[in-house]
Amino acid sequence: MVNRVAVLSDIHGVLPALEAVLAEPDVAAADLIVLTGDIATGPQPVEVLDVLAGLGDGVCWVGGNADRELVEARAGKAASIEVSNWAAGQLRDDQVARLAALPATATYAIDGLGPTLFCHATPRDDEEVVLVDSRMPRWAEVFAGLPTEVTTVVCGHTHMPFTRLVDRRLVVNPGSIGMPYGGAGAWWALLGPGVQLRRTAFDVDAACARVAAESTFPDAAAWADEYLRSQHSDADALAVFGPRDGR
Repeated sequence: MVNRVAVLSDIHGVLPALEAVLAEPDVAAADLIVLTGDIATGPQPVEVLDVLAGLGDGVCWVGGNADRELVEARAGKAASIEVSNWAAGQLRDDQVARLAALPATATYAIDGLGPTLFCHATPRDDEEVVLVDSRMPRWAEVFAGLPTEVTTVVCGHTHMPFTRLVDRRLVVNPGSIGMPYGGAGAWWALLGPGVQLRRTAFDVDAACARVAAESTFPDAAAWADEYLRSQHSDADALAVFGPRDGR
């Protein structure tokens, strides 16, 4: 049984946002940190992976579609997103190997929440879309085959925080550390015995300037301006993602 778990999802290679969250007392005091995928694809991939690796055994790494695409790009299969191809070329061999070995899910018994499964998008797929307003048949579809004892599912992928019940299961999306939709800041979750959706504020202007200065990604300044400032609202994102959940 784990008492307190900090969930960090969709960091997307943004070091200032990650550092701000890791400085949170509740993250530092957590019994476990779980990363729910899309860890490195962004303007500072090497630095983010090194910081997380330095945290040692207190971190559980779960893979996401962007992590898989970095490995594939490194092997010669170009990604559709420019920053992914650039980031793949920056990584050391040991970092690529670590991403290639990431599991798709991890399960822990958490105080107050019971057996909790962590994944990136859904338990069966790393890029399926489910949303806070997805219809119940869609949830039944993506949870098909999930062990009945799993009482809580934690997922990321869509960069918008929410909690909701799905046929007696609690579903939690912590939001995104590095590419939030709906508001600037680094969004994460604290689990046990309940669920707290948290947002860590940081100096966005300074973070954008730092990313632009420290990253060699050619479009780093524009990337940071778009995503660290959260120029896309949750309404915008729901309109784009909505058709992908089969509605």
